[in-house]
Amino acid sequence: MYDFIQKFHSGWAYLALLLLVVAVANSTLGFLSKREFFAKDKKIALFALIVTHIQLTVGLVLYFLSPLGLSAFGDMKNAALRLTSLEHPLTNVIAIILITIGWSKHKKALEGKNKFKAIAIFYGLGLLLILSRIPWSLWF
Repeated sequence: MYDFIQKFHSGWAYLALLLLVVAVANSTLGFLSKREFFAKDKKIALFALIVTHIQLTVGLVLYFLSPLGLSAFGDMKNAALRLTSLEHPLTNVIAIILITIGWSKHKKALEGKNKFKAIAIFYGLGLLLILSRIPWSLWF
């Protein structure tokens, strides 16, 4: 079961990153071009939100099923162990919170420009945080 969840978490990450990049690019282009906020723009942002929340949920399940899990906290001098047991989960929780704030702010905005701006900024910050704490050595 652990192996399946780990593979799912790794594979789903590609989809989450792709949708986040698409949502940030779409919102940035929409903001810069001053176009209207259409239903397709909302769907792109919503799909990115849903996929990242699924990724977080699977990651948290994986974290607590992991043979390392909480026992890795005893060896925080080991950079690889610290990344996977502390930095990666904590930073990604913060990133998902930022993405959720972006979604919430976009819903409250009345103008398309402000909707695009909220998504571009908060999803972009979330994406940067996620990219900064991916254990790249485990991906390749």
